Amino acid sequence: MKNLTSSEIRKMYLDFWASKGHKIEPSASLVPVNDPTLLWINSGVATLKKYFDGSVVPDNPRITNSQKSIRTNDIENVGVTARHHTLFEMLGNFSIGDYFKEEAIPWAWELLTSKEWLAFDPELLYVTYYPKDEDTKRIWKEKVGLPENHIVPFEDNFWDIGAGPCGPCTEIFYDRGVAYQDLPDGDPEMYPGGENERYLEIWNLVFSEFNHMPDGSYEPLPHKNVDTGMGLERVTSVIQNTPTNFETDLFMPIIRKIEALSGSVKYGDNPKTDISFKVIADHVRAVSFAIGDRALPSNEGRGYILRRLIRRSVMHGQKLGINRLFLFELVPVVAEIMKGYYPEVETDRDFIIKVITNEEQRFQETIHGGLDILHEVFNTMTETKTTVISGTDAFKLYDTFGFPLELTEEYAEEKGFTVDKDGFNEEMQSQRNRARAARQVEDSFSVQSAVLGDIAVESTFDGYDKTSLSSELLVVIENDEIKESASAGNTAQLIFKTTPFYAEMGGQAADTGVIKAENGEIVATIVDVKRAPNGQHLHTAEMSMDLNSNQTYILEVDENRRRGITKNHTATHLLHQALKDVLGTHANQAGSLVAPNHLRFDFTHFGQATQEELSEMERIVNQKIWDALPVVTVETTIDKAKEMGAMALFGEKYGSEVRVVDVAGYSVELCGGIHVQNSQEIGVFKILSESGIGAGVRRIEAITGQAAYEYFREKEEELLAAARLVKAQQTKEVTGKIEALRQELKDSESEKDSLRAKLLAMESQDIFADIKKVNGITYITYQTKNQGMNDLRELADQWRQKAVSDVFVAASDLDGKVSLLAAVAKDKIGTVKAGDLIKEIAPLVGGGGGGRPDMAQAGGKNPAGIPQAIERVGTWLAE
Repeated sequence: MKNLTSSEIRKMYLDFWASKGHKIEPSASLVPVNDPTLLWINSGVATLKKYFDGSVVPDNPRITNSQKSIRTNDIENVGVTARHHTLFEMLGNFSIGDYFKEEAIPWAWELLTSKEWLAFDPELLYVTYYPKDEDTKRIWKEKVGLPENHIVPFEDNFWDIGAGPCGPCTEIFYDRGVAYQDLPDGDPEMYPGGENERYLEIWNLVFSEFNHMPDGSYEPLPHKNVDTGMGLERVTSVIQNTPTNFETDLFMPIIRKIEALSGSVKYGDNPKTDISFKVIADHVRAVSFAIGDRALPSNEGRGYILRRLIRRSVMHGQKLGINRLFLFELVPVVAEIMKGYYPEVETDRDFIIKVITNEEQRFQETIHGGLDILHEVFNTMTETKTTVISGTDAFKLYDTFGFPLELTEEYAEEKGFTVDKDGFNEEMQSQRNRARAARQVEDSFSVQSAVLGDIAVESTFDGYDKTSLSSELLVVIENDEIKESASAGNTAQLIFKTTPFYAEMGGQAADTGVIKAENGEIVATIVDVKRAPNGQHLHTAEMSMDLNSNQTYILEVDENRRRGITKNHTATHLLHQALKDVLGTHANQAGSLVAPNHLRFDFTHFGQATQEELSEMERIVNQKIWDALPVVTVETTIDKAKEMGAMALFGEKYGSEVRVVDVAGYSVELCGGIHVQNSQEIGVFKILSESGIGAGVRRIEAITGQAAYEYFREKEEELLAAARLVKAQQTKEVTGKIEALRQELKDSESEKDSLRAKLLAMESQDIFADIKKVNGITYITYQTKNQGMNDLRELADQWRQKAVSDVFVAASDLDGKVSLLAAVAKDKIGTVKAGDLIKEIAPLVGGGGGGRPDMAQAGGKNPAGIPQAIERVGTWLAE
């Protein structure tokens, strides 16, 4: 085996597959997954999904890459085991309907064992296979020459995540030797594929040869695929002969920096502190890449998980004696390790540091809140004489405040308490079950079409400056079958030799319109247009008349609809640049919708944009419209486009030839959509709303042109109606009139409160005179109607000032809702607690509540229970 760095291993892997005719795909941005515990994953499953399910045909069916992936469904194992990570690199080679098992298996063996490449010892390699997949076993034996005792059948070797491509897999294991056996003689799991540390899985080759159909059946795929994944961290650990992945050159520079920040704690001195080193080193890699790919900490979705990773790192830093902001100092180390293949961490270093620093500062406040909660739990346990922290409380600390379970256990141990770990694990499993249910939907492929991927006819789009043209109908598809014609009353998919209809892509809505015969008669209505796997525009048409292939028809786009779309599309480009001008360069497009009547623009940002910021963006866009800027579109190479300063959409992939949309140098973007020729065609731009739609992602909804005019007209009508209501002569007087009415209302409320207070004071003479006594405790009860909780609190204040009894309980029915209040004199809270009393009587009015020992309150839904609740006060005190 060669002595290689992680960078050399990555390069060797990609070079090997390039030598086999594979195109090296660049690393893409992290893909968000709809799963609260699985953050993002960007291995072959995510980045090549469109190729596997046949929705897009790649230029080269042989692909290789190294992709960063983030997975957090087993975060509690990070740092504890040898190879669990949140961020990892997946080396992959893929065949999209090209080579299959006969080539993939021998090539994998060549890469691993050849002296020219990785040079593994063949004697130390084992494989598993799906028992029904006899082909794979045969190839390992006959073509590779692997002995029978190195080929292990394994029932789990079938890769299937729901509807779409699936199939058997074969996994390759490296024997690390008896030094990695805990039970040398009697471990029943000591075999390749078993739960052990000796046989380490380093590569998985998946052979997708079936379609998992929606009805649960399995059918042969029209085009078979190969999808493989090799973990760079694991392979590096084997080649560099380290005990775990964390001693490799991917992590050790980070760990050494953490040692320096700690000052006194050293890695390797103590297994407990080693866990903290590993957790921090792992998590800072994950958050650096995630933030670089514009994920931001928040309280929901992937942003919530990102926040948890940062907070978990901070907590482990405290266990190493680091009690200040520190995590941001590790970002440059991550950038230095990864910049050879992932320069984006270095490029975005300042932005990543800023986000992490802000989050660390926020957590300094939150961590104290978590400790306060923990101490409240301790106090309650002391009062109730319990010694076990519930699994629910421990999970709340973990889930809400980022307290690792082991940290809660440490604090508990100091107080002589323990933690219900089984209860904690039940809460954790419930969360995983919810995650799994979400993931099954998200991870499923589309079922491969047996037709679309095979259609190779040439079809061109000629609609940038046209909305009508004559064209020959090349393909008719009905019910996933190619037909000679489509019948009236049916819906079909059509491909023409040339089309003016824009297919939905890049956020721009598809064109609609009609198909006419040469005599002008409408034959069909186009309701949607999408791109077929081989790039043709696929028109969905509702037939008014029969329609035949190999005939010429007139295609007409709905011009009014197209006009609205183009105005909104150019407006999104102006808005994108205005966002960067106002909010900062980190505000990147995260999605868009360009429709005829409105536009929607999603972007990354720390928090809510202020009204002042939105107004400034709106002003900038309108100024650019009124400046009548020319909009020029040019076709050029990707390199030339970069020289022009063209802004690429984050996460998009572009070919060698691209279109650049240039709005007079102010906005320059790569875009294949349709635009106005001059910004003044947009007319006017109006932002309707700004809102959060996910972790670190905001959304602006806006309108232009006629839609904006109609919006302004509607608002004018509303303002005129308001003027009439407040008797304003002119609309400019409305705000003054409303302010005067508001002040009148405020004065009336003040007078009302004053009268109510006087009335309560008068009534209290009688209320406080009715004193009862039981078990040496004096108490007063009072029930009334049409009083709110504020009124009851005011009565309690008067009661406390007069000091006429030990306990005071008041109840009121207001609009069918019950307010309950209990107060206890300070010198009696050792005997009676208001919170206990309120918990006793609140259920009698259909409610619940709580509070301090001296004051507690509750709400209820059953006014009929008030007399019973008042009567219960005396019997409870007697008990």
